Amino acid sequence: MKSLSRLGTRPASLPLAADDILEFHAARLLLLMHVCGTAGRIDGLTKMAKLDFFTRYPDFFDAARAAIEPDTQSAPVDRSDAVESTMVRHHYGPWDKRYYQVLGHLEARRLITVSKVKKSYQIALSIEGAEKAKALAKRPSFATLIERQKAVKKTFGGKSGTVLKTLIYQLFDEEVGKRTLGQVIT
Repeated sequence: MKSLSRLGTRPASLPLAADDILEFHAARLLLLMHVCGTAGRIDGLTKMAKLDFFTRYPDFFDAARAAIEPDTQSAPVDRSDAVESTMVRHHYGPWDKRYYQVLGHLEARRLITVSKVKKSYQIALSIEGAEKAKALAKRPSFATLIERQKAVKKTFGGKSGTVLKTLIYQLFDEEVGKRTLGQVIT
């Protein structure tokens, strides 16, 4: 994964996917904290990863939402660009091995703070990070992502990372739980 600032010497003829760009993932996580967090904060890496999973995999989100809110008559989430960036099976369910790099990138730019509280990490937007997230949220290119994140927040925002991990393993054992560690979730 490379930063856009380091691609200047790359031949223009080579294809470039958004998934390969650090800033793409940084923007998504800033928006995740802004939209799905409580006052711009998400308590725990597990919770962050599971909220991100449901944002990135709308089919899994719709199935999980239907399982816990069977009587809810809500509009389906837009899948025009579903699954734009894959995740892998990790010890605690879906995970993106780039998280540490992306979080370090955001923290180094003082857009987030990461604090250890007991056995968990709190990831919070800084004042500048909140301003950047608000600016990103106004861009039309992020409209679909924001709508997905709002739906994810409404359904799962009040649940802990452990509850979400357990739910994913219960509902998606074949697709997630039975995959070997490091295998891509499709």
